[in-house]
Amino acid sequence: MKAGIYLGKEKVKIQELPLPEVGDYDVLIQNIYSSICGTDVAVFMHGPNTGHKVNVGGEFGHETISRIVKVGKEVKDFKVGDRVYPYPLYAKDDTSRAGTLGGFSKYILVPNAKKNHSLFQVDKRISDKLASLIEPFTVGCRGARRGMILSGQGYVKGQNAVVFGSGTIGIAAAVAFKYFGMEKVMICDYSAYRLEIAKKLGFETCNLQVDDFINHAKEYFGMAYSLNGPTANIDCWLDAAGAKSILDDFLKLGKIESRFVSVAVNKEPRSIDLLHMTYAQQSIIGSGGYMKEDVDDVQEIMACGKWNLESMITHEFPLEQLDQVLYKASDVNNSLNVIIKMKK
Repeated sequence: MKAGIYLGKEKVKIQELPLPEVGDYDVLIQNIYSSICGTDVAVFMHGPNTGHKVNVGGEFGHETISRIVKVGKEVKDFKVGDRVYPYPLYAKDDTSRAGTLGGFSKYILVPNAKKNHSLFQVDKRISDKLASLIEPFTVGCRGARRGMILSGQGYVKGQNAVVFGSGTIGIAAAVAFKYFGMEKVMICDYSAYRLEIAKKLGFETCNLQVDDFINHAKEYFGMAYSLNGPTANIDCWLDAAGAKSILDDFLKLGKIESRFVSVAVNKEPRSIDLLHMTYAQQSIIGSGGYMKEDVDDVQEIMACGKWNLESMITHEFPLEQLDQVLYKASDVNNSLNVIIKMKK
């Protein structure tokens, strides 16, 4: 089988590997489309240990939609022909393989396959291309879920949220916020290209290169109060970008009882004025990865047809052009989601 192999900074190759042997409890899946994650771009552009753990000389890629081509004789929950989403954390039966699932390989062996654990059935209403975005959408969905307030009647409706970052995860978080019941959602970024796509999906946008964020936010969300005086009426700030200034602005400008959800990879330790947070009754919430409930909700979000989510896919390449795929995905001003057609 053909497999995309990582060789280090700006080096990949397509290599022939043996087709995996299927054990009694295993499932062999053939990838249909695979999507490029920001962590794939990070290890390609900057070297190992800058995104997910990816070994030099190994397979990589973890955002994919697949079809079952062979099942072990003891497998009961799956059959040949089923379209499935492999859950990166568990699909290889080894949590350290989350970033090296084999999304850029033609086939993936899923050992000890378990329904709704390592493999999820994919709703027939979702196209193959869009289904390749399930994984990043679950990350965004988890972040939005963490930013909601739960009451006895479900999530509290009618609040407001701002999302920093208009990549796939940021837009996915914005969509999930609306799905969960947020009243107003604004997406902020420096990429006019990506913000235009977000705008066409129905979101208010703020281009931080030309707009004054807080004035724009006050106009859109209305007014509230922070410890430092009048501010924008934003209940939840979600960081899907990772810039240091975002948390700083939240602590300074966030209204009383506002909350901050960190989804982006912030590698540097931060110092926080805890007394200010205490008096402002603010919350900082971490959101990493996703759970089964996020896979379920994302499938419903994609299947319901309320948003033209396939418009987020801006480029498609064959596997043979893997290096070009990764370069294109790194160009945030001229691409959003870049996918690979794995099955001809």
